[in-house]
Amino acid sequence: MTAELSSPDPASAAPPAVLRRRSSSGGGGLGRYILVRFLLIIPTVFILVTLVFLLMRTTGDPITAALGGKLTGPQLQERIHEAGYDRPLIVQYLEYLGNIFTGNFGNTLSDNRPVTQVLVTYGGATLELAFYALIVAFLVGIPFGMIAAYFRDRAPDAFLRIFAILCYATPVFFAGLLLKLVFAVWLQVLPVAGRASTGAELQMQFLQSKTGIYLIDAIQTGNPEVIADVLSHAVLPGVALGLLTAGVFLRLVRTNLIGTLGTDYVDSARSRGVTEFRLVRKHAYRPALIPIITVIGLQIALLLGGAVLTETTFEWKGLGFQLANYLQARDFVAVQGIVALLAVIVAVTNFIVDIIAALIDPRVRY
Repeated sequence: MTAELSSPDPASAAPPAVLRRRSSSGGGGLGRYILVRFLLIIPTVFILVTLVFLLMRTTGDPITAALGGKLTGPQLQERIHEAGYDRPLIVQYLEYLGNIFTGNFGNTLSDNRPVTQVLVTYGGATLELAFYALIVAFLVGIPFGMIAAYFRDRAPDAFLRIFAILCYATPVFFAGLLLKLVFAVWLQVLPVAGRASTGAELQMQFLQSKTGIYLIDAIQTGNPEVIADVLSHAVLPGVALGLLTAGVFLRLVRTNLIGTLGTDYVDSARSRGVTEFRLVRKHAYRPALIPIITVIGLQIALLLGGAVLTETTFEWKGLGFQLANYLQARDFVAVQGIVALLAVIVAVTNFIVDIIAALIDPRVRY
């Protein structure tokens, strides 16, 4: 009889420790990645909130900064004592952290409103503006990046690279002023400022379930004229803020698309007679979009920072507009609350973007 020879199974031949390591790395990679990214939100927000607290205290207590010169010396000292700003800094800091964890951001000094009310009232406007800006960034950055990669080192590519540099190098307030001058003053085709006309705002005031996001509220009215009015007011601020990010997207798409066009599978498709345009449109652009997803979180922070200047330029009454007013009034209690909320939004957005990137590209998890 001849003995039957068979090659051993690699999986069965592997030591048990190796099998356990393979199983844990394959099944728990995504879960561990999500847990770590979620836990990173806590120190990120903590560091940002601490920095804001310390920076606000470098000029003294908020009462003196906001009301100094408006009250007599005894009145000022009484207000400082009532607010607890004459206590040791570490005591104020610990109380500040405790109030934040319970959702109590205090009351503004300039108009004596709860900071949470300010956040709820004006937060929707800033999120709406960031949404419009992201749409502009995608519509401009991704197609132009593909065109620049297709015409690499030719005249259209050179023009688009210069355009990208101008987009993210031009101050957003200067871009906003130029857009207002051209489209609102010279051509008179778009509104110069505000979120909606007076008539549209009056119609939205009668809604029972107002959201603070004018586009949603305009749709609830069912009036096409109100919807068109809201969208027309959003064009200039959305473009001014969106171009800031569009330039970054354009350069990223161009660079990564050029790299993707040099990979083996694209060369294989090219050897089969696939046209260069089809390679860009069908085969190469999707892998080139992965870096865009990974930087969206950072761009959200950039958009929220640019929203302060954009909202001030276009009188778009959101958190950025209010933040500028509170800074002028030296109302540091309101500034602390608004910046803390923006820090949370940026941290949570980065967490969501990291998860999306890990689901699309498994290499991100390791």
